[in-house]
Amino acid sequence: MFRPRVIPILLLQNRSLVKTERFKNERYIGDPINAVKIFNDLEADELVFLDTLASKENRTISTEFVKDVGSEANMPFSVGGGIRTLEDIGRLTSAGAEKVVICTSAAQNPDFIKQASSNFGTSTISVCMDVKSRFLKGNRIWTHGGSKATHYTPIDFAKIMEDNGAGELIVQSIDHDGKMSGYDIQLIKEVSEAVSIPVVALGGAGSMCDLKLACQEGFASSVGAGSFFIFHGARRGVLINYPSQSEIRTIFKS
Repeated sequence: MFRPRVIPILLLQNRSLVKTERFKNERYIGDPINAVKIFNDLEADELVFLDTLASKENRTISTEFVKDVGSEANMPFSVGGGIRTLEDIGRLTSAGAEKVVICTSAAQNPDFIKQASSNFGTSTISVCMDVKSRFLKGNRIWTHGGSKATHYTPIDFAKIMEDNGAGELIVQSIDHDGKMSGYDIQLIKEVSEAVSIPVVALGGAGSMCDLKLACQEGFASSVGAGSFFIFHGARRGVLINYPSQSEIRTIFKS
């Protein structure tokens, strides 16, 4: 039976856990290390931490933070935010990260992905594609936390990243971020059909059925979510949660 990875993707600002809606309206959630402990108990498949201010502030996600996560996490985890050099990757993987997630630098210098995959292996390099529609131009890749548009279409960018050695693509819809109204299935499907490397769906998950649709109709290899694993109920009270292994097996079996 096909069993995709189900991945909490958590956002950081100043070492605090936050949640956004369409990359705006940041809401403080709590301490990220406490979240790691909870996801340990809930047996999450893996975790991803993204520092949303790192590229804007011309820095890299904190190595000390990565070490703190590594000392607590029982599952594999990936980190991203401001990664620009091979030295950054070496430092973060040495601190305990299994993979690094690269966004802005991948679009600014696609050859960096080739260098990174050659030095650290394709399985270490994940590229996050932040996608938003640009007026009269259709979907484009955006950088610097969704504040700067590029000329790349999602399909063109995905193919370039695959050719340069990326091990997986995280396809994030900015317009769906935090809405909990479902993934952009068409976007995920188009990217998944254009490349042969794994695609992680992100942006908009609000139910277990959304996770299932991303895989069955969008052909995603794995599913990621933020709000779905952070909020509970119509009032969106903060309650870190994760489906049981039996729930995951059941939803993807049906």
